[in-house]
Amino acid sequence: MTTTQSLSGSPSPSQSVRPSKKFSNVKTQDSIGPTVELRIGWMPQDPAVVNRWLSKKIEQAGEKDESFAEVIQKFQKFIENDASILILFQQMFNQVPTTPPYDKDTWGNPSVSIVGCVLVSKFAHHLYKVRDYKTMLRLFNSLLTEAPVFTTKHASLAFPINAILQWPMGTPAGKALFQIPSVNEQFCNVLNERGKYLSSPASAHVLNTEPGGWLSDEALKAMGGFTDDFIHDTSKPHWGFTSWDDFFTRRFKEGIRPVPAPYDSRIVTNPCEGGVYNIAHNVLEHDTFWIKENAYSLADMLANHEFVTKFVGGTVYQTWLSALSYHRWHSPVTGTVVDIDFVPGTYYSSSPTVGMSPLALRNSQGYLTSVATRVNIYMHADNPDIGLICFMGVGMAEVSSVEVQVKKGERIIQGQETGMFHFGGSTSCLIFRPETKIKFMEDVNSKVGDMANIIKVNTPIGCIEA
Repeated sequence: MTTTQSLSGSPSPSQSVRPSKKFSNVKTQDSIGPTVELRIGWMPQDPAVVNRWLSKKIEQAGEKDESFAEVIQKFQKFIENDASILILFQQMFNQVPTTPPYDKDTWGNPSVSIVGCVLVSKFAHHLYKVRDYKTMLRLFNSLLTEAPVFTTKHASLAFPINAILQWPMGTPAGKALFQIPSVNEQFCNVLNERGKYLSSPASAHVLNTEPGGWLSDEALKAMGGFTDDFIHDTSKPHWGFTSWDDFFTRRFKEGIRPVPAPYDSRIVTNPCEGGVYNIAHNVLEHDTFWIKENAYSLADMLANHEFVTKFVGGTVYQTWLSALSYHRWHSPVTGTVVDIDFVPGTYYSSSPTVGMSPLALRNSQGYLTSVATRVNIYMHADNPDIGLICFMGVGMAEVSSVEVQVKKGERIIQGQETGMFHFGGSTSCLIFRPETKIKFMEDVNSKVGDMANIIKVNTPIGCIEA
């Protein structure tokens, strides 16, 4: 059974869902700017790719608003009919500096020069131009019926809205704006509308073997093991995938990623295919997660659920999923689902400890466990030494859809599929009680913070000490 919930309504089985460590393989200069290299699957590692994409999209979108889709029209009215919201949107873009690195074109050349007493833009058609909310809305409008293409430089631009907002959302006004529930509701509506297209057959046109296609040789190489691991049929159009989202929620072939020791109830397995972001022990019920880097606050994470106190002093294991990863979740233990809690939240809120950076959301993953759209699945393991455990699936940015495929009271087997993320990568947590004495595998401990080093789903991550 599939359980879903819409943030804008009540739970329904038929609704779609919108509910520091050293990071290797990420090169930065002063944490921000055109020298940032992204190698872990959300954005192209070369910022010039993003800038060129933005310039092209702005040119295509034009300057007229008459053709806005209904959801964008409503968003515009929402902004313009509330002075306090309008001011924050204007400030969010105005607060993006015009000093380095924000004044660079796609090749690092200065965006303006002084000729006489006049500022002259250089390579104007290549500059980062998203400097007002109307340009933002025009870009959003164009994305409603556009599926991401695969790009070179080891990553896709799978999160185009994140690319549009990467600088503004890190400003003081941007951080304030994305904390407002009514603002998040508008983004929810836009993401839902875009999700309809990405789940439709019309979006499958990017699933081809041509350059830029998700089935091209370069894309398959970047994803690694695709033809061996995933169900597909090369004799069918788009290799049998019916939409872009169908491709991104692809299933493994029978026998891929088996649970190595299904009869050893001491073993806890990886619920997702991702890199280890963080492992935290002695987690507090309340903590200043918005100030401390990688601090976890259980009451906020679990939205004051009745089970909060059971996990105080326990352990949090958090992983990050690339846009190129496998996006389905599997049960880490054998036991029973005791509760499922969908928690509405933010979409583009980044931690106050993170400044303006293309890496802002990725470096805010601990913070996002307390504020972002998420679902918490509480399971009681058959092994009493494990007992109650919680899986948290967090929707980040465009990945604001979480789908649960189990129900309260259902028996689950270790390795069984329990749900999925839609439309790209995200982050997830396992939360253990203090009585659950888990000893993480050495291979897991050695990879904490190395998010490019993926641990496969159903791989043993820890052993329970009685």
